Formats: sequence, structure tokens, C-alpha cells
Amino acid sequence: MSKIIPLINFISKRGISLTAPREGKRNFRKFVIPNKRGSRIHKMQQMGSNRQLPIDKRGVRDTVYELNGKVVTVPEMIPELIVPDLQGCTLKPYVSYRTEDVVQSEFTSKQLFDAIYSKKIVIDYKEGKLDENGLPLEPSAEEKLTPEEAVAQAKKTGSDIF
Repeated sequence: MSKIIPLINFISKRGISLTAPREGKRNFRKFVIPNKRGSRIHKMQQMGSNRQLPIDKRGVRDTVYELNGKVVTVPEMIPELIVPDLQGCTLKPYVSYRTEDVVQSEFTSKQLFDAIYSKKIVIDYKEGKLDENGLPLEPSAEEKLTPEEAVAQAKKTGSDIF
């Protein structure tokens, strides 16, 4: 009887209880025990080169893979945090709940046209810098853009389109 007790301690134990007798005949190998749970023997079976039990990675993908016995690191899989330089920034990270709500109407295409193009068109008309078709003789950088280039430029990061 004393030889049986040490053998029982080397078996990986899983504490799962079921109430219905028909549910008792299931394959419990597909239920992965998280790494922090389980006995010392269970954790030893997860370690080493020939692992008997899988390691639960909790949804995190590996940044390396093994190829012909060598470990290859994939730099694209390593997360890179891009943080702006905030030196000299006077803004505070907290916004009080007592601040007033900002109500702003939708920015229409007419307002965009008035803000960007209308001043240049009026100046060109007064100075006579338009040809017989109404096109500018000296177009600005925005007026030289094709529709596809304007859409691509508007969708760039930092263009303030939400």
C-alpha cells in the first residue's frame, strides 16, 4: 500500500466534477488548464522539449518559430508603440465633468469650399488671373490635385477626417 501512494502523486490530476452521469464520458484532454492552475506535476509536463501537455498562451501569438532546429525571430510580430513627443504640451490629461458640452453642426461641402477655395477664386477674379473658361492661370497646389490624389490626401493619418 505504501508503494501506491507515490505513484498516485506522479499522475497529472484535473479536478473536474460533473453532476449528470451521461456527461461523465467526455474527452477532457481538449480542455486546456491555464498555466497558473494545476499541480506541480502538471506544470512539469508543460516544460521541456517534449511537452506532454500544451501551454495556454491566452491568445498571445509567438514572435518566433522554429525552422530546422533554429529559432527564427519575426520582427513584424513584435509590437511597436509609436508615441508622440509631448514636450511643451500645455494640455492636461484630465477633462472635468463640469465642462460644457460642445455642440457643433456637421461640416458641409459648401463650408469646406468656402474655407479652402473661395478666397483664391475671388482674388484671381479681381486680379484677372482667370482664362476664358474660368480656370486659374496660376493654380495652387490644391487646385492641381486630381480627384484621386485629393481623396488619398484626405484619408492620410492626421488629416482630421473622422
